[in-house]
Amino acid sequence: MESSKNLTSLPEEGQEDDNHEEQEGKESRKPSVSAFASVPHRPPSAQSSLQKYSPLDWKEFFDREEDVCIPNSNDVFHVYMAGSEGPVVFCLHGGGYSGLSFALSASKIKEKARVVAIDLRGHGKTSTENDLDLSIETMSTDVLAVLKEMYGDSPPAIVLVGHSMGGSVAVHVSAKKALCSLAGLVVVDVVEGTAMASLVHMQKILSNRMQHFSSIEKAVEWSVKGGSLRNIDSARISVPTTLKYDDSKKCYVYRARLEETEQYWRGWYEGLSEKFLSSPVPKLLLLAGTDRLDRALTIGQMQGKFQMVVVRHTGHAIQEDVPDEFATLIVNFISRNRIGPHGVEIPGLRRPSQPQH
Repeated sequence: MESSKNLTSLPEEGQEDDNHEEQEGKESRKPSVSAFASVPHRPPSAQSSLQKYSPLDWKEFFDREEDVCIPNSNDVFHVYMAGSEGPVVFCLHGGGYSGLSFALSASKIKEKARVVAIDLRGHGKTSTENDLDLSIETMSTDVLAVLKEMYGDSPPAIVLVGHSMGGSVAVHVSAKKALCSLAGLVVVDVVEGTAMASLVHMQKILSNRMQHFSSIEKAVEWSVKGGSLRNIDSARISVPTTLKYDDSKKCYVYRARLEETEQYWRGWYEGLSEKFLSSPVPKLLLLAGTDRLDRALTIGQMQGKFQMVVVRHTGHAIQEDVPDEFATLIVNFISRNRIGPHGVEIPGLRRPSQPQH
């Protein structure tokens, strides 16, 4: 099991202090008769657990955060931003995650492009009039409204990157053909055939999760040991914003009430493959396993309609489990397709200089 790998580091947490003490007492200490003569020092488990799973500040990875208010509504969408040059990599997280799901990868991508990661409706720090309306139509409209409010009528080149549910939102935004500057589409570990087949199990999967946590550290620990996330550092950043404190229960619970949105699940994935294939922009599909392509995507891939990469040694949240590899794949996708801040850049063709304001 993957979680066993994470446990192996626990005995080593006090190693640095031990080495320091060993240097100081080297002169006076007598050599041990046997390597098994004494029990090695081990820090108290409660203390080490608190340190190992304590929250990390997103400011180490993103440059700033903003609240985007949508006109003529009470909807306020929270976004995290990084980078200052290049096209905008606009990241859409999966159901139950948050924009901070992309934190570790954003710290790498921002060296070559701008990154915006949104908390979708009903998630993270976003606040809307109806947090339970997770219909694909509503979420797609949300994304377009946020982009409009952020960039007006002259948006920079946008590369939509969506994980799981967010991948479906990205595909539907592209299908609307309402984003004139869309330059690329990246879908992370979601395929219509597999997703549709798994819907019958979703309520059971949700109900089998740990529902209440005495502390944020416990929630981070459970996410890693339970296998939903495999990167402790990413979990320490992203998990806290997926929780809220319930005063009546005196514990932390999930912020997103996914189990109450079942009526929308089928709409997330129905017809997804054809919509993805019909998108006219360069496309990349990242998968955590090879057995997930449905018939339409298999044919499309054979015809060269999109690039596909199978990422090894990762779980469902590729951007969290292997953030450096994920960031490299995104940057290479942008470079390969020559996506600049204003769209596809053709070598030798100079754009007219922009007037200075």
